[in-house]
Amino acid sequence: MNFTVISQGRQFDRLALMYFGDTEVWRTSTAEPTRPPGIRWTYSKDMTEYLYFWKSPQKLIFDLGNLLDDKYTASFNATLAATFFTSRVGTEDAPPADVIIPISARKGATNGVSQFTLPAENATNTISFPQNVNRAIFSVSANGQASEEFWWSNVLQSDVLTFGQTAGQLPGLSPFREVQVLIDGNLAGVQWPFPVIFTGGVVPSLHRPIVGLQAFDLREHQIDITPWLPVLCDGAQHTFAIRVAGLNNSEGSPDISLTEAVNDSWYVTGKIFVWLDEAGSVTTGIAPAVELIEPSFSFSRYLTQNATGVNETLAFNITVGRAVSIKSSISSKNQAGEYTWSQTLAYSNGASVSNFGFTQVNDFTINGVDSAIAPTTSYRAIYTYPLHCNQTYSMSPQGNLTISARLIEGLELHVEGSSVFPTGLEAFESASGAELAPYTTSHLKTYRDGAAFFSQTGDRKDSSGYGSTNQVFHFGGSRGNTTVSDGRWDVDELYFRNVTAVNGTITSDSERRSGVETYDFNIVRGPGNPTETSLALFAIASEKVGGLRRPLDRDARGKEMPTRPSVQIQIP
Repeated sequence: MNFTVISQGRQFDRLALMYFGDTEVWRTSTAEPTRPPGIRWTYSKDMTEYLYFWKSPQKLIFDLGNLLDDKYTASFNATLAATFFTSRVGTEDAPPADVIIPISARKGATNGVSQFTLPAENATNTISFPQNVNRAIFSVSANGQASEEFWWSNVLQSDVLTFGQTAGQLPGLSPFREVQVLIDGNLAGVQWPFPVIFTGGVVPSLHRPIVGLQAFDLREHQIDITPWLPVLCDGAQHTFAIRVAGLNNSEGSPDISLTEAVNDSWYVTGKIFVWLDEAGSVTTGIAPAVELIEPSFSFSRYLTQNATGVNETLAFNITVGRAVSIKSSISSKNQAGEYTWSQTLAYSNGASVSNFGFTQVNDFTINGVDSAIAPTTSYRAIYTYPLHCNQTYSMSPQGNLTISARLIEGLELHVEGSSVFPTGLEAFESASGAELAPYTTSHLKTYRDGAAFFSQTGDRKDSSGYGSTNQVFHFGGSRGNTTVSDGRWDVDELYFRNVTAVNGTITSDSERRSGVETYDFNIVRGPGNPTETSLALFAIASEKVGGLRRPLDRDARGKEMPTRPSVQIQIP
């Protein structure tokens, strides 16, 4: 599928969701446009996993909420195209699902959007499950908006008013979030979300033209619910629910616990990929044994004041750990045996809010291992999400605003076995060589490092900014002689890219495919070939900066269009 967009003017980045009827199939966001001639971007996506839908006519709903008035002037001219072809890539080991069941608000029949908005709504469906299922995977899609877009930089609930006299109230319920999937009220698995930063986030000049990791393709998280089949295939109705939790604490209390709700808002949907045996067969077995190690929490906090008793610096550190194991014995038409789903996760976030609340540093990491073991299929994913953000803003008595930041994002993902979604190895199947075993494990590692500055005069008529960003992307494959569980891989490099942009101009770019260099160039800076010295492309800054609040905008349909809770700029 190919998605191409043209836009010019002033606008926020906007979230977009694509549905087939009631089922979300893609979540993306926009770049922030510029003054004429504007910008253009294209994203291509493999959607073979949705073959179930492609086999018959579908109602396609593409929801890209926007606001147009004399202030927000940019519309998005979008073209979506699908290309169908016969692939030589083998799918015998992991064929596309026979059925896909939405867990959503189910508003497709009235041409509505089907995401649940938490915490305002109850993200629950009650469904009758097919009885002849041999494998089932729940995929969850979730991200924060409004006061939850920068959830990873929130503070403990006890500290939201720490800088009330200076920087204002800060978003709370901690910088930790857990997305939970429940079956009949029982926890079936979790997602600790990736900290997506959209193209206006922190400082907009960080993202020109190299956007944040996953900003154009928010990755879904898969949870194997096959161990639940002895319960789900009983012919009765069952409930599936999605919740988002944070951490809560009381002032002066050493206790910290999971919440049942968070701030506004999270957009969530789910779907169940189902593989079937012959019609008329019934899957049976023993109800799953669920072993949940309740989350372990630790946190420390330190507050300093100046000589007059005004809070000056807040430092805190939070760590969280969790383990999930679900096991059952299953007998279906074509296979029988023991099925296990397990997850082990670790989280840490060391934060410092200084300069009376106007400077904040977060060092954030999530590590996780997900594993599914079955008689004929297996799946394992090892992932790491590191993030470092150091941001400062100031406002002079005359209203002059300055914002600066250093942002480092990372993503490491190793996937082995039968993934529902493409791993990237599909494009390099021929690279294995006819005489060699096929690749069985994908290895992705990317880091993006940027620094940016923005300034605006108090009358909000003049503004400018500059920034530089570098991203290094590694992708490789390894064969069956080493596995993810070994922690040791003999990885063949399949794709490599290293790109640097300064003030909106690509200054260096190198690429290798299957270890062979395809291009490599650098712009030589100097009087004869300078890069832009400043991005004088910015108009007004958002009125919501550094945790300060302002009313919600509304689009033409009256839908609330919440602006950003952290540093967020509009670019014309």
